[in-house]
Amino acid sequence: MTKLSFALLGTSIMAAACAHAAPSNLLQSEDIFALEYVKDPQISPDGNKVVYVRSSYDIMTDKGKQSLWLYDVKSDLHTPLFADEHNYSSARWSPDGTRIAFSSNRSGSSQLHMYWLEQNKTALLTQLPKSVSNLSWSPDGKQLAFTMSLPEGKSDFVKSVKLPAKPKGASWSEPVTVIDKARYQADGRGFLEPSFSQVFVLPADGGSARQLTMGDFQHTGPLSWKPDSSELVYSSDQHPEWEYRTTESDLYAVNVNTGAQTQLTDLPGREYHATYANNGQSIAFISRDNETVPYVNSQLAMLTLDSGKISKVSKDLDRSIADYAWAGKGDFVVQYDDYGKRKLAKMSRSGKVTDITDSLSGTTLGRPYISGEFSMADNGVIAYTHGDSQRPADLGIIRKGKNDVVSAINEDILGHKQLGKVHELTVKSQFDGQEIQGWYITPPNFDESKKYPLILEIHGGPHLAYGPHFAAELQRYAAEGYVVVYVNYRGSTSYGKDFALLLDGKYSSEEDFADHNTAVDELIAKGFIDSNNLFIAGGSAGGIAAAYAIGLTDRFNAAAITKPVINWVSKVLTADSYLGQIRNQFPGMPWDNLEHYWKRSPLSLVGNVTTPAMIMTGEQDRRTPISESEQFYQALKLQKVDTVLIRVPGSPHGIAGRPSRMISKIEHTLAWFERYKK
Repeated sequence: MTKLSFALLGTSIMAAACAHAAPSNLLQSEDIFALEYVKDPQISPDGNKVVYVRSSYDIMTDKGKQSLWLYDVKSDLHTPLFADEHNYSSARWSPDGTRIAFSSNRSGSSQLHMYWLEQNKTALLTQLPKSVSNLSWSPDGKQLAFTMSLPEGKSDFVKSVKLPAKPKGASWSEPVTVIDKARYQADGRGFLEPSFSQVFVLPADGGSARQLTMGDFQHTGPLSWKPDSSELVYSSDQHPEWEYRTTESDLYAVNVNTGAQTQLTDLPGREYHATYANNGQSIAFISRDNETVPYVNSQLAMLTLDSGKISKVSKDLDRSIADYAWAGKGDFVVQYDDYGKRKLAKMSRSGKVTDITDSLSGTTLGRPYISGEFSMADNGVIAYTHGDSQRPADLGIIRKGKNDVVSAINEDILGHKQLGKVHELTVKSQFDGQEIQGWYITPPNFDESKKYPLILEIHGGPHLAYGPHFAAELQRYAAEGYVVVYVNYRGSTSYGKDFALLLDGKYSSEEDFADHNTAVDELIAKGFIDSNNLFIAGGSAGGIAAAYAIGLTDRFNAAAITKPVINWVSKVLTADSYLGQIRNQFPGMPWDNLEHYWKRSPLSLVGNVTTPAMIMTGEQDRRTPISESEQFYQALKLQKVDTVLIRVPGSPHGIAGRPSRMISKIEHTLAWFERYKK
């Protein structure tokens, strides 16, 4: 592993300055401010350079920072392109590798910019009213395509309302907000302004953006250019009731010169992420059918344009294809998750899979979720985010069968820290013998002859997955002397469709609790767990599972329940996810299936709860609204169970999105568990 040519030490220095005790060789909460990771690595068409985002935290603003760095593959040299007080993202190479288009707020708002490598010059390209997404170069290098949302304007009802004019100098209440859309809110964004995503093109040398798509529909990316630069392919559902059809979209092509639109697919479900073959005769895309179930595999498919024939390339792989790239001779490199790890593999047109690496990781810092991304050059060289249980993502390069990790951006903070060791664990569930994979972290300086308190930590989703990946939150618990165990319980992804659907209509339940309980018993049987000091924690779906678990058992000393659902009836009628969740996760509307919703709700078991519970939720959470947590808090208080409710001001569902909030979550959990240690 090579060191970076030089490092940005500012965040590390500031983090050290805010420490309240002597330097420690164990991970401290203030160290989180100094952590960094590589994301969105984009390799040049010739495979000689990589532009990537170096993501870090600003301790003074408590926000994430994103700078752009350039890596030269031949010289093994990293240099900063843009590393200042502004944020940079979405860097994309021109087809000839001489320019990089990117997005930044350096002009005061999020706009597109261009950087010329040889000339070392930068220009502002746009002055757009909204930020752009899905940036894509035309193959001839003359145009940039992107999507941008345009406001719908006032509805007929609002226009019909006659209000008196406010007298000059008068102080009136804020005007009312009128909501009439089925999808009217989104976690992290609040109440949505009615708008439609449209496709635009822009001259690569700057000028005016031109709108290509029209109509009151969402036109979404990623965008793909036809090899002759004459057409763009995007995804859209143009059915009159598209708002209610959360699992539907088709591929469309729009002529860049005339604006003429052609529908390319009409399969049940979603078709998206299309890319042309070099000869322009076929299109690859990702397809997901519309079964009314909570989990469906996404498949790699191909459309032959002349015949209209569609074939499923990955039909024999019982895993979900998340990303892909065309490889030589019409084959592909695909990204998929398998047994808690993210893999890259070669896939032939016949569906044969040959794994390349399973070390994509490290683009989430808090908990050990599967993550990672890649890009591939014309000559087959791959740039990707490489991580493991001890480090967040660095830059990885794969060429000629050799896999190199070419950065080490966290050595300044983690190189002198002792971290907990991550061990794999496989158990047979007490419920039905189903094999469950998991991991446990032992504290630094672990001595198997001693007894340690245990934290069971449960992932969200539930159709997500943990793995042997770096996790600042769990490493902090280990640093304080806890063994931490986590499992990919039934319903988790990366084990195939059937495993993911084991919780269909059963979340939460005695079944997933049995998976977790088995892991706890297995750790106790190893002899180094203090069975008098067991604790349970989880967030989102993990918070639901933790709340449900303490209604089934009193074996845990205390629980830390983060952003849970407590009452499914109130949740689906107040949260932002109701349109898809009711259809895919439940047998029908709550008023027609009240018994089912109630049985799945932790509130149905609250009369059994004696376990002290700390509940934490963001005040702006629209995925699991804080009213859910308030119901549990009040119910437990009525039961006279020791309970605290922690409201996180300004926070949406992703509490750990700001470093101080992640730290607050960790330290409140540690303090709560310490209170109930025996």
